[in-house]
Amino acid sequence: MATTILVVLTGLAIPLARVSIKREKEHQLRRALWDLRDAIDRYKDAADRGAFQTKVGSENYPPDLDSLVKGVDAQGKKLRFLRRIPIDPMTNNTEWGMRSMQDDPDSDSWGEQNVFDVYTKSQDTGLDGTKYKDW
Repeated sequence: MATTILVVLTGLAIPLARVSIKREKEHQLRRALWDLRDAIDRYKDAADRGAFQTKVGSENYPPDLDSLVKGVDAQGKKLRFLRRIPIDPMTNNTEWGMRSMQDDPDSDSWGEQNVFDVYTKSQDTGLDGTKYKDW
């Protein structure tokens, strides 16, 4: 009898633990996407204010994610927007999908003109039923 109860309780705990781990990864993904998008927005705001020069046709968005980490020279001062590129918790690396201002909103390929938006390269589906790359 005790063994049966133990097996039933273990059977209930494993799926609960999996959901809990997935929920934590989703939270980390949302935070990483928010940090990246915030850094892109701060870069654009600074460029729009004329704090530094950008490439013609870039619409004042960063040319790549490394520019947010390395920073740009603004009148003798170095402006950095990120300490490091966050790790994508779904793929466990710092490779993010990117879209430029000129790309289609649903495009999975980057035109390399600028970085307008980022997304995870994971093809998995979240607990809410949406694809992670659509977040």
